[in-house]
Amino acid sequence: MTNDFLSAVVLLTLVVDPVGNLPLVNAMLRRVPGERRRRVVLRECAVAYGVLLAFLVAGQSFLALLRLSQPAIAIAGGVILFLIALKMVFGGVDLALPREPADEPFIVPIATPLIAGPSAVATVMLLALQEPLRLGMWVAAVTVTMALTTAVLVLGARLAQLLGGAAMHAIERLMGLVLTAIAVEMLLGGIRAFARGLALPAS
Repeated sequence: MTNDFLSAVVLLTLVVDPVGNLPLVNAMLRRVPGERRRRVVLRECAVAYGVLLAFLVAGQSFLALLRLSQPAIAIAGGVILFLIALKMVFGGVDLALPREPADEPFIVPIATPLIAGPSAVATVMLLALQEPLRLGMWVAAVTVTMALTTAVLVLGARLAQLLGGAAMHAIERLMGLVLTAIAVEMLLGGIRAFARGLALPAS
C-alpha cells in the first residue's frame, strides 16, 4: 500500500507539474505584492484541490452518466499525458502567456487549467476507477500532491532565483522523461483492457 501511495503521489506531482508551471505563475503574479501573492497562490491551489477532489469522488458517477468505460479513460489519459510529457521534454514552458496582467488571476488560468487541468482530472478519475476501495488513499495522495504544489508555488520567486533558468528547465525535462514512461504504460494498460473486453464471449 505504501508503494502504491508513493507511486500515486509521484504520478500526480508529475502531472500537475508545479516546477513547469512555476515560470508561468511567477509571470502572471509579477505585479502582485509579496504578501498578496502568497494569498493568491493559496487561494488558487485550494480551488484546484477542490476540483481534483470533486472529480476523484464523483468521477465514477460522471463517467457512468456519459457511458464512458475505464479503458477509454485510460487510453485518453495516456494520450494526454504523453503529449504533455513531450512538451516538457522538448518544448519547455510557454512564456507567451500574459506577462503584464491588468488584474490578478482568479481561478482561471492558475487553478484550472494550469494545476487542475484535463490531465490531472483524468488521472484522479482513473485512480478512482481502477481501485475504488482505496478512495481514502487516493484522497491522501491528492492532498500530499497539492501540499507540495502549494509549497513550490508559494516559494516560486525564491526558487527561480536560487535554481536559475537552466536548472529549472533541466528538472522539467527530467520530469517529462519519467512522465513519458508513465503515459506509455497507462496507454498500454488501456489497450490491454480493451483487448480483453473484445476477447470475452458475448453473454
